[in-house]
Amino acid sequence: MKLAEFPRYPLTFGPSPLQHLRRLTQHLGGAQVWAKREDVSSGLAYGGNKIRKLEYIVPDILASGADTLVSIGGYQSNHTRQVAAVAAHLGLKARLVQEKWVPWDDPTNDQVGNILLSRMMGADSRLDDAGFDIGVRDSWRNALAEVEASGGKPYPIPAGASEHPLGGLGFANWAFEVAEQEKALGIRFDTIIVCTVTGSTHAGVIAGFAALEDLTGVRRRVLGIDASATLQKTTDQVERIARNTAELIELGRDLRDDEIQVLEGWAGELYGLPVDSTMDAMALGAQLEAMITDPVYEGKSLAGLIDLVRSGDIPRDSNVLYAHLGGQPAINAYHSLWP
Repeated sequence: MKLAEFPRYPLTFGPSPLQHLRRLTQHLGGAQVWAKREDVSSGLAYGGNKIRKLEYIVPDILASGADTLVSIGGYQSNHTRQVAAVAAHLGLKARLVQEKWVPWDDPTNDQVGNILLSRMMGADSRLDDAGFDIGVRDSWRNALAEVEASGGKPYPIPAGASEHPLGGLGFANWAFEVAEQEKALGIRFDTIIVCTVTGSTHAGVIAGFAALEDLTGVRRRVLGIDASATLQKTTDQVERIARNTAELIELGRDLRDDEIQVLEGWAGELYGLPVDSTMDAMALGAQLEAMITDPVYEGKSLAGLIDLVRSGDIPRDSNVLYAHLGGQPAINAYHSLWP
């Protein structure tokens, strides 16, 4: 399998743990619900799903001789916080563009949570008034040019690491990690739930499980829950990155349409703003399992899981795996939700 040939720089404690959410399962009265906890898989600044992606990008960073990682996200970007963490871990600089992706009226939005942690780790984090878009941004290109002009050697990491050529490999490997954990536990997950915005987490999962299906004959349903509120853009990006990742790992066939599913209904009207289903899901996860989710990403994917189990779209005899991708530090900027 070609995936094993790509160099990987360890940034995690090992396989992220699986957790059977027994009380949530009982409450929903349907499928058995498990979580795979990317939020506790690394010691680097609270971890999260981008750490797993960066494990496959770091070898290229080191080979490039770069001295500054340059990336972009919103004010409360989990991704830029994880880039800052990896930069600190490697002894590199970080130049971060923090755009106003979320119209959240809180005077501490650009001072607490993820952005505070990035600054604690020494990142040069600068604010930009530009709004949300999952595409490649001029502000990011300008930051790269600025680092070069000042004599530095930048390494470009796009939003979510998604547009990076290697951005999908971490979660392709995640699928193989799940398969090994299934063997150890004597269980098989038929449905995987994953949040999707910039797309490479979801895309990597698609490519990885497609490869596993070809190796084992076991088919799983991978469902991406859109949290971008720009459904078509995200779907197109997931499809493109999934196909690129499948080609990189030499899948040897085209991905089927049914392997690429991005579901709408839980994102609300704007990226980053919680809706009633988000708040209800976050409360259930916290009160039944002490599992903390955020209002931007994981609260929305958890809401999707809850509704799909309750409606029977995920059958009662299923084992469903919820990919918990992290993101809790952003809650600090949403304190007004819990007066």
